[in-house]
Amino acid sequence: MSQKTPITVAHGDGIGPEIMSATLQILEAAGAALEIETIEIGEKVYLRGNTAGIEPSSWASLLRTKVFLKAPITTPQGGGFKSLNVTTRKTLGQYANVRPCVSYHPFVDTKHPNMDVVIVRENEEDLYAGIEYQLTPEVTSCIKLISRPGSEKIVRYAFEYARLHKRRKVTCFMKDNIMKMTDGLFHKVFDEIGAQYPEIEKEVWIVDIGAAKMADSPETFDVIVMPNLYGDILSDVAAQIAGSVGLAGSANIGDKCAMFEAIHGSAPRRAGQNLANPSGLLLGSVLMLVHINQPDVAERVHNGWLRTIEDGVHTYDIFTEGVSTVKVGTREFAAAVCERLGQKPNRLKPVSYARRPATASAGAGLTAANSAMELKGIDLFVYWPTRNPNTLAEAVGKLAGDGMSLQVIDNRGVKVWPAGMAETFCTDSFRCRFVAEGKTDMVRLLDVAHRVAGAGIEIALTQTLRSFNGQLGYSLVQGQ
Repeated sequence: MSQKTPITVAHGDGIGPEIMSATLQILEAAGAALEIETIEIGEKVYLRGNTAGIEPSSWASLLRTKVFLKAPITTPQGGGFKSLNVTTRKTLGQYANVRPCVSYHPFVDTKHPNMDVVIVRENEEDLYAGIEYQLTPEVTSCIKLISRPGSEKIVRYAFEYARLHKRRKVTCFMKDNIMKMTDGLFHKVFDEIGAQYPEIEKEVWIVDIGAAKMADSPETFDVIVMPNLYGDILSDVAAQIAGSVGLAGSANIGDKCAMFEAIHGSAPRRAGQNLANPSGLLLGSVLMLVHINQPDVAERVHNGWLRTIEDGVHTYDIFTEGVSTVKVGTREFAAAVCERLGQKPNRLKPVSYARRPATASAGAGLTAANSAMELKGIDLFVYWPTRNPNTLAEAVGKLAGDGMSLQVIDNRGVKVWPAGMAETFCTDSFRCRFVAEGKTDMVRLLDVAHRVAGAGIEIALTQTLRSFNGQLGYSLVQGQ
């Protein structure tokens, strides 16, 4: 392989430098054609006063190479330090997080010897947008954002991944029995795009029972796609029940730049002791090799690693008397994998990788936004420390005016006026929904807010109500 692929490498903190050194040693021995640029990230950068943990010059390297192999880092404790992972994913548009979770029975202890599940997680939206507010002394809020373009990109990626890797089924986890608009949109997009892949089996699970099924019988799943929060939680669960979080690699894929890493942390207590297992980062680098179209090298590394695990050459974290043959350190494990490059496992299933075809951007063919919007009203979230919805209704109802009326008041989503129940527990934050009797405009809606504020009532948050093509673009209050 003559032409080398440029990649950016960060050695990280804690055990990061040790496992990165072991990984690069194996990649070089396997014949990976890489041109490596090294950057510094993590704790030292944070402590120099950079709250993002990465210098501007390092961004230039990432934009140039478009491939980032990253060891784990340590984020200093205390406020003001932003997650470098989240910053990198969002800044570089890495919308897909991919985590293969595989059991290596009987060489690594697991209750699920036939597990081979890939979690495809949306990486940019959902509650991880991090849009939070404190509404009142007692109530905080976090906005869950699910977009059609974001959902279309991740769902299509999941089906394309399944097609490339000859997977039989893609399953969607979501919670649209409760969040009918946000998770409902994700489900709708899954159905629409899934119809374009007739050769792949499709199924949908509500996330709670789906998670229970995955924990009990993971062999019934193949590729699972889900929104950000569920994917973050369940990809860790899947990796752990497969055998160990420490063995799992991860890919963060965007249209223009991708990042590859282990899913575990920097483990500073184990640093510098030649103890750490480099397998998670090594398997992350296998995902990288597939991404940069070096599948032959990816096979060589992955099968050599499988043979090493099968031969019982284990680091302390997976060493088991009677199963393992020798306990080794980080450097010795890397040497053992290098010795087995070109070999295949006998009992574990060998892997093979196809070249990744040149495909259109995941954004291609995205559905155009629906622009037929009509204002319907306004929600005012107000501070009402007496917690009495009836007195609140009396105070704000007369302030509607100008073709508007107070329709309902709720507390934490449950209707408390009109005809609320005394048994409903109320905090100090109430939502007052004002709805127009006919057509309205933003000036009239803001006039309502102005009158309420002018009456001395504290408004914590406002939200306009709209319809789209005649369909309500907002949820009803629980009990309405």
